[in-house]
Amino acid sequence: MSMSDLVSQLTTLVGSDVVRADAVSLQAYSRDATPMFEGLPEVIVAPRNTQEVSKIVKFAHDTKTPIIARGAGSNLCAATVPLNGGIVMSMTSMNKVLEVAKSEMIAIVQPGVTNLDLDQLVEKEGLRFVPDPGSRNVSTIGGNVATSAGGLRGLKYGTTRNYILGLEAVLGTGEIIRTGGRLVKDVAGYDVTRLLVGSEGTLAVFTEITVALAPRPEASKYGVAYFEDLSAAAQAVEKIITSGILPATLEFLDNTCLVAVEDFAHLGLDTKAGALLLFGDDGDLVSIEQSVNKMAEIAKSSSGCRGVTLAADIAAAEALLYARRCSLPALARLSSLSILEDIAVPRKSMAEAVKRIEAIGVKHGLRIGTFGHAGDGNLHPTIVLDKDNPREVAAAEAALAEIFALPLEFGGTITGEHGVGSAKLPYLEAKIGPANMQLQRDIKKVFDPMGILNPGRIGS
Repeated sequence: MSMSDLVSQLTTLVGSDVVRADAVSLQAYSRDATPMFEGLPEVIVAPRNTQEVSKIVKFAHDTKTPIIARGAGSNLCAATVPLNGGIVMSMTSMNKVLEVAKSEMIAIVQPGVTNLDLDQLVEKEGLRFVPDPGSRNVSTIGGNVATSAGGLRGLKYGTTRNYILGLEAVLGTGEIIRTGGRLVKDVAGYDVTRLLVGSEGTLAVFTEITVALAPRPEASKYGVAYFEDLSAAAQAVEKIITSGILPATLEFLDNTCLVAVEDFAHLGLDTKAGALLLFGDDGDLVSIEQSVNKMAEIAKSSSGCRGVTLAADIAAAEALLYARRCSLPALARLSSLSILEDIAVPRKSMAEAVKRIEAIGVKHGLRIGTFGHAGDGNLHPTIVLDKDNPREVAAAEAALAEIFALPLEFGGTITGEHGVGSAKLPYLEAKIGPANMQLQRDIKKVFDPMGILNPGRIGS
């Protein structure tokens, strides 16, 4: 089908006000937040309700046209790049919070609602939406569910999949289904909700999402500890966890990140340290005072500790959190291209994995800074390079192949929270095995028999 025919038929189907095919729009939707991936769509459609989504998907099914559901495009695995052209279906117009039920501690939302907007809305009820991805200011709930997004609170509270109770979704045939519901306890049939969470738009398009909320903590407190190297910081992390404390926040920066953040934000960080450990907790005032002070004492008594600072007030606490959140923009200033990646290893292997990443950087002549979630072993090695230097681009591709192989040696995974998308699909079989790969292809055929939903990703 020609592009003009595609635009014409979609316009007839859902109206010209939600269909775009101008050059500026097509270029804007040709990429997401993942560097080095790009593909031009043929048309953009922004449905306003479930019925329109169903019509569009059925049309794509009948015409065998690729269709990619997209939120804010803030993912970091090239999950929403239209590599096969076709239709990009922007879900950001479906951005209503349909219900907040305080007594049930749930909210029902459309997929285009942003993470931050939902959290700020339910704050008025003394509640919060717990998942806390780094792009929470712009990332949509639909995108969070599609990638099962993680974040800084994952160790204590879990990730997005732990807060999704039910879904309304459109299958690859255009058929509308509902999974789960309003209940925490519901074991009727297969757990299709759990299957759809993290499916990256390859099995269905989410049109309504029922999320679990949690009581908003009374207070929070944070501190920072500096260590001679990451091995010393990792030993402190083990001591903290085995002491019986489950922190709300336990994050680290290596020296490359630490220096970049200080140069960027001027927070007064110790740039001579080999590693920074950000720790914190939330809850009632008495319990967090005890837990954070205990973490501080553990850090101080750990070998290789250079010093510990506790935040004196909210402003100081926000500055410490900012040090972690601004790691990527700080590193991005160092060159014209930054590639933020995501692997996870068991906590006990974290220091060794970071050393190996540093060695990979040296081997390929690249600067790599690593930061991440120390409490759950989720590492974010970030390569900074000159995008116009062919040698560095080739070196980065070779280094990434080694980085993705690395966690499998430790019983880890190629992605802890960013997803597979296009960026990691070549490495997926090494992680899950050929039989599991075939099973995922078979599952996709049931949900999407024509293979139109986000082709070239999981299940392809």
